Amino acid sequence: MTTPEAAEPTATGYEITRTECKRCGSEVFGIDGRYACSVCAWVNHWSEGHRALPEARDDADCPEK
Repeated sequence: MTTPEAAEPTATGYEITRTECKRCGSEVFGIDGRYACSVCAWVNHWSEGHRALPEARDDADCPEK
């Protein structure tokens, strides 16, 4: 199994990362260590990401503002 690889940060500050799917072995890409496999539908837990998720209050599109 491969370890996650980080890429250069994007203009928004997020990193496009890649790893091997823990279920089927396909190469998967994600944002800041959060992955979803389009082959077998495996998804890693949100807490496995490389940094904390933004708060809802930080989201300009949040309808609850």
